[in-house]
Amino acid sequence: MDRAFLVAEPTMGKRIVRAKRKIAAAGIAYRVPRAEELPERLEAVLRVAYLIFNEGYSASAGTVLVRGELCAEAIRLQRLLAELLPEEAEVWGLLALMLLHDARRASRVSDGGDWVALTEQDPSTWDRDRTAEGVGALTRALRLGAPGPYQLQAAVTALHMKGVEEGATDWPRMAHLYGVLAGLDPSPVVALNRAAAVGFAEGPERGLALLGPLLRHPALSGYPPLHATHADLLGRSGDPAGAAEAYRRAIALSTNDVERAELRRRLGRSA
Repeated sequence: MDRAFLVAEPTMGKRIVRAKRKIAAAGIAYRVPRAEELPERLEAVLRVAYLIFNEGYSASAGTVLVRGELCAEAIRLQRLLAELLPEEAEVWGLLALMLLHDARRASRVSDGGDWVALTEQDPSTWDRDRTAEGVGALTRALRLGAPGPYQLQAAVTALHMKGVEEGATDWPRMAHLYGVLAGLDPSPVVALNRAAAVGFAEGPERGLALLGPLLRHPALSGYPPLHATHADLLGRSGDPAGAAEAYRRAIALSTNDVERAELRRRLGRSA
């Protein structure tokens, strides 16, 4: 999960060691928080739950892309949170996001073990019960009237799935939603996703303009999706040599065998 924090494994290890020492030095005892203390701790809890899910949904290293047991455990924990805090919109938003992604779990890898992009998946293979539950959770979140980043990410995912089902993605709306999300969560990863969406909505040159500052962002220098996105935009803008170089950079940084194989396939296709 170190890649989810956009830091190297040694850096994350040092952070954990420092945190343990601080807890020991301060004599902080473990205790279950009281019910009235739960909301103020919610953001950190949701982040951890999402990190668990992400590591299951797209393993940062190893020979498999998806680790279903982690996805299932994250969803189980998120359902418990929804029972404990039914009036928290972001709890339902994150549950919706997890369920909508997990509905496509079986479709993300082919029978031969190859990566299958969302646009190439067969919607008839998606888990309909999971999808319906996810849409229901998102609807409940929105009705609570407290918009947040997880709800917006779930809305983007639902819109993208609808586009695949209908054969036409509403990229201008996707780009708009990512713009709103960037206002709530101005993280480099959100900015990267927005650049990709804008690249489809307004053209690759516009996407490249937004991507420029991110290529110089120190937190993203070792992040394979940045360079894969750069490669795609360069290829669609008519720069195959630049695209190939960016794909090679993404391949060199990837630590997941399935992801690396997909990047090699794209490199070969861009030549």
